[in-house]
Amino acid sequence: MYPNAFVHSTHLSRLVKCFAFRNVGMPDAAKFRQIGQIATPSICDKCAGLILRMPMLTNEEFEIWCKRVGFSERAKILISQIRNSPPVRSVNGMAGNVTARFPSRKMGVVIQAESHKNELAFIREYERDESVLEFYDQPITIKLEYEAANGRRLGVLHTPDFFLLRPDGAGWEECKTEEQLVKLSQKSPNRYFKDSGDKWRCAPGERCAEEYGFYYRIRSMKEINWTYQRNLEFLDDYYRDDEHVIGEDARASLISEVMGEPGLSLKDLLTRTHKTASSDDAFMLIARSELYVNLRIELLTDQDEVRVFPDKDTADAYKNLVRITSPSWRSSRSYIDLKINSVLHWGNKKWKIVNVCETAISLVGEAEALTEVPVAAFEQLVQEGRIVGITPEENQATHPEVKRRLGQADQRAFAEANRRHHIIRACIQGRTLPEGANVAERTLRDWKTKYLAAQAAYGNGYIGLLPSRKRGNTKNKLPEQTLALINKFIESEYETYKQKGKFSVYSTYRLACEQRGILPASYKTFCHTVNQRPRYNQTLKRQGPKAAYKDKEFYRGLTSTTSRHGEYPLHTAHIDHTELDQELVCSDTGRNLGRVWATFLIDAFSRRVAVYLTFDPPSYRSCMMIFRECIRRFGRLPQNVVVDGGRDFSSTYFETMLAFYESTKKTRPPAESRFGSVSERMFGTANTQVIYNLQGNTQIMRNVRQVTKSINPKENAIWTLEKLYFYLCRWAYEVYETIEHPTLGQCPRDAYARGIISTGERPHRLVTYNEEFRILTLPTTPKTTAKVIPGRGVKINYIYYWCDAFRDPKVECERVMVRYDPFDMGRAYAYIKGQWVECYSEYYSIFHNRSEREVMLATVELRRRRTLHSKQFNVTAAKLAQFLESIESEEILLRQRMVDREARKLSEVAPPYVERQDSNDAPQNPKSLKVYEEF
Repeated sequence: MYPNAFVHSTHLSRLVKCFAFRNVGMPDAAKFRQIGQIATPSICDKCAGLILRMPMLTNEEFEIWCKRVGFSERAKILISQIRNSPPVRSVNGMAGNVTARFPSRKMGVVIQAESHKNELAFIREYERDESVLEFYDQPITIKLEYEAANGRRLGVLHTPDFFLLRPDGAGWEECKTEEQLVKLSQKSPNRYFKDSGDKWRCAPGERCAEEYGFYYRIRSMKEINWTYQRNLEFLDDYYRDDEHVIGEDARASLISEVMGEPGLSLKDLLTRTHKTASSDDAFMLIARSELYVNLRIELLTDQDEVRVFPDKDTADAYKNLVRITSPSWRSSRSYIDLKINSVLHWGNKKWKIVNVCETAISLVGEAEALTEVPVAAFEQLVQEGRIVGITPEENQATHPEVKRRLGQADQRAFAEANRRHHIIRACIQGRTLPEGANVAERTLRDWKTKYLAAQAAYGNGYIGLLPSRKRGNTKNKLPEQTLALINKFIESEYETYKQKGKFSVYSTYRLACEQRGILPASYKTFCHTVNQRPRYNQTLKRQGPKAAYKDKEFYRGLTSTTSRHGEYPLHTAHIDHTELDQELVCSDTGRNLGRVWATFLIDAFSRRVAVYLTFDPPSYRSCMMIFRECIRRFGRLPQNVVVDGGRDFSSTYFETMLAFYESTKKTRPPAESRFGSVSERMFGTANTQVIYNLQGNTQIMRNVRQVTKSINPKENAIWTLEKLYFYLCRWAYEVYETIEHPTLGQCPRDAYARGIISTGERPHRLVTYNEEFRILTLPTTPKTTAKVIPGRGVKINYIYYWCDAFRDPKVECERVMVRYDPFDMGRAYAYIKGQWVECYSEYYSIFHNRSEREVMLATVELRRRRTLHSKQFNVTAAKLAQFLESIESEEILLRQRMVDREARKLSEVAPPYVERQDSNDAPQNPKSLKVYEEF
């Protein structure tokens, strides 16, 4: 059994194929037989860290596969190079994409995706596709040679997205959106084109692949089945659970219900078996194919519509049977809507329901013939199929001309058409015209003619009564040369980073018109033309992307491509930091300590939150502490974590933690805050509902010139970090969570509980908040290991740490994995003989309860002072200890000590309103939280 594997930050940032697996309850190596080779440790040359590599094929299997496919020695060498090398490039979100890092069980590594709506979707397919043996991201750079559109010969370096090993071959696959491919085919028709089978191809890529006997394939986003994608993500937790045991009673009840009624809806299945089986049991059977759901058609979150079968053959048979007996099953099902004006088929004619009573139903035919059918006879005709309801699609006016005229009509046109229709109906039926209908005979005949003509042509006579819109000449009267010159000057002079004024550009334009003998437009027309151009593109060209972002179209993608805010609890969570508008003071001295940073983790599905406060700016410490709070509150980490591109979210510790617990990291594109709208709204709510109501908030500092000493927040601050954290958590966990959320239509706590019931608790993702988990959240050194020096111990950040386990001769001079506590530099941990052992600093009495930040401040100050004396000065623990004890350091480190003292109170204890859980108990469940009634 090996400890959790870590890699150097610079190495991990390029997503080297090093994957961290859990050592908590890890079974023996046989566990990994299901995905190929037994996991064996190796040392990564670039990061000097212990890593686990788990390719699907062993060396022997790889040799056999190469011989079976018939690859040349040159191709085999290239494949081996790809299999044993890191990605040649790291993806980023500079193009406005949300990048992702997916922990792959099949490959045993973290796979990177440049877009969570494109590459990530194909990664999920590769992960579940049995015909994919192995797949590698950003595998190698190849040279493509082709002829440009202007006839020039080009040679470009190209990095395909993936390299795949399949049973019958291997090759590169490049993922693009359909829009990208259309633009690229227009720009480089000799590189991207569509063949006769309407498939995208890349000729230079195929030629390069043929040299090795590979294939080169273009994968368009159009190929993605988004229903299948959402189902794969929904079941991902169950695919990763190898230890879930379904009770015999639960299995029997679920299978018997489906066997007794094939095609039973998922909701009915869960309702009928809720006493004997959990929703987790049902989803696990679906994931293991013991119950069949067509995941490419049925969406598991639509439990009313999902049909469950014992197996695929039964599902196909049931589908064929229904198709024979009822051709309209689940697609164009007819129905009888017994409402006034509902339309139905009786014989070969259409009839409209005009009255419904207890004894009879009145119908009007196409020739305005009225008939009454007794209710009993009507029901008999429906059962015999002689009366058939019209589908909503048939009943709608779908003729293009009908849509056009209705779309052009306004309120006054509809009012006039209604008046005309009232008169014409009386005229057609031979009734007396309505009172006050003073209409000329000639006008009445004209209306009737238009009504009947529209009825015959479009099936709707009403649109013939809509008054025609009288328009004048709307065409531009300016010459085409004038208009062309206006647009040219707007593009070349106005829409530039120089940001010229309209009048300046117009003056230049007018002079150009005089020189060319062209009739100039007026200044008013010129300004009108400028204002009519797309605002986003105009601002983008004049002021750049950040200024234009406010005019960019909002995300409206509530389509099948992806769920906007998660589909079940902790499916997607946002993590972000903000500096609260609140001045705080030291709890011991009352000295002002400045503003505090808040880190929020928000579950996008339920909007429940976890909160952490610190005086330090965003760092790996904040990320580790918010993970602790998330486990303390919810018992598990989110399946997807959405973050920005900050360095704290790209640290070794953050990415390793996510890989360790198999969570997918998604990085928002820079300078596009709407991707983090959930976090931004939470920040605003916390400020307006809590912070702005406290003494010492900094709202008034927005008009700093009006602030006097008596009202300065720094002088009036009374809140301490501990008290603010206490009440902020009380608001977030007991007030915000119990108030109805406008987006959810219910309070976050109820939304979370309902989601757990309907979509599964997913117990295998639960994490016990114990000492082992706490150690896992501690940072390590860049090398992750340290050498045990006999008699001294291990050296971490210039400080030696010792424990009795280092006396063992087998441990001396060996490298062991180490961790240190950033909030107590007097302690560290070393991984010795399969367990973490606590170590103490040689200057424990001095470094105890001193933070890493305080020691680093002292280090910087020491280096600065000694630079003048010696360029070879080395910082040692003894010198650090002497300096920290000296009087001269007190003034420099006083504030940092007070800050760390306040932060330590939060890091060592749980929020005061949540009952602490014993470390040996099961993971804490939100339902079991006990909240004190008194504070």
